[in-house]
Amino acid sequence: MLKIFLNLLIPTIALSLSFIPMPVSAEKPMGAGNHKAGKRGQHKGRKHEKNYQNYQDGNQYRGGGRAIRHFDDRQRTILSDYFRPRFQSGRCPPGLAKKYNGCMPPGQAKKWRVGYPLPRGVTFYDLPPHLIGQLGYPGPGYRYVRVAADVLLIAAGTGMVLAAVEDLNGM
Repeated sequence: MLKIFLNLLIPTIALSLSFIPMPVSAEKPMGAGNHKAGKRGQHKGRKHEKNYQNYQDGNQYRGGGRAIRHFDDRQRTILSDYFRPRFQSGRCPPGLAKKYNGCMPPGQAKKWRVGYPLPRGVTFYDLPPHLIGQLGYPGPGYRYVRVAADVLLIAAGTGMVLAAVEDLNGM
């Protein structure tokens, strides 16, 4: 009887110990933590260099699953030729017509930034398919959209703004 009891007790204890959470210890990865402490003001003026570098990085591929990192001159010309007559013939109220921002009120214009997700409250429109055909397809997982008088390349899942042609009616 004792032998049967021990044969049942030992596996039961082993099984119950496997469900008890064990403490886990992990160190911070290198570079984690407050690495900006004491470095305020050191990087003044470098924001432009960082943004400029994005256009010089050589990752400017079409097709093959890679996204276009910026709009080239040909694409800017196509977009300007398509949108300029549409914006100029628009019927904006007099106050908004002088703003040259696609008839958008000042508080709603330009709420996006390259390198950040498109805010949820921003209204955007897909570009017409024939215009996308002229520009070149952006690749899987990416799409062209228009926000006010700007055309953006965004990541479809996250809404991350990767590239932009700004102020099409002012071109």
